[in-house]
Amino acid sequence: MTRHARNCTAGAVYTYHEKKKDAAASGYGTQNERVGKDSVKSFDCCSLTLQPCRNPVMTKDGYLFDKEAILEYVITKKNEYTRLLKKYEKQLKKDDAEKAELAAAEKEANLIKFMNREKNISSSSVASPSATSSVPSASTSVSNLANGKDKQLPSFWIPSQLPDAKISKINKPDPTVYCPISGKPLKMKDLIEIKWTLVNDRDDKTSLIAKENRYMCPVTHDILNNSVPCAVIRTTGHVVTMECVEKIIKKDWLHPLTGEKLKEKDIIPLERGGTGYAFTNDNLQGKNERPVLQA
Repeated sequence: MTRHARNCTAGAVYTYHEKKKDAAASGYGTQNERVGKDSVKSFDCCSLTLQPCRNPVMTKDGYLFDKEAILEYVITKKNEYTRLLKKYEKQLKKDDAEKAELAAAEKEANLIKFMNREKNISSSSVASPSATSSVPSASTSVSNLANGKDKQLPSFWIPSQLPDAKISKINKPDPTVYCPISGKPLKMKDLIEIKWTLVNDRDDKTSLIAKENRYMCPVTHDILNNSVPCAVIRTTGHVVTMECVEKIIKKDWLHPLTGEKLKEKDIIPLERGGTGYAFTNDNLQGKNERPVLQA
């Protein structure tokens, strides 16, 4: 039996590798590519700005933010709530004014109906000028600009200001500020200040941001990165590895640096990594859909 060469081109089977290679070169079909390391957010970066935190703070759920960024986010949400609340109150005043106007119009219509009925009863007698002048005359103008409506309708080109336009009702805004990542209620008093332990390397003269290994565990001196699970001690804000928590802290529940008593709720796991996409850590795969070549 003869031996075949490594790249046998005489085979009758169209292999998967050849199909994938030809699909990439043809420009048709869907291309799948796993997201690389450069697209993954570092564990010490803000979840909003995706940049290294200058003043890091953490929520009770373990999400890291820059203090300036999260303060700006909270202030923006509160200003938006104030704006929506003013619109809601304006809508309530408008509804009350419309109800009062309808009540006045109904009262006036009943008065006119009553006066007309009185006229019909006393049709034989001649009405005095004072009686006729006391009857309010309804406006018979069909113009939309009559009776001062020209100030209410400044432009007929705006659909929302047409007479038959239905204005959508505004619901009462929610004053609660929610976390942009977890969606849970967020309060500034619940934020925990983080204390990083810098890696002491006297020979390394590069800046802190340019360093690949910036922080370490203050107890075990292990380098912290995306592949190392970390936790934050809520009482002091120190960041330690989960290995330190399991092997050292959980033995006697004492703070390894200060010696104070700890509880299980004082250990908050720090959320690692994540990307700049909508679904964090769910599917680190990018797809490029292209036209499909069909036979």
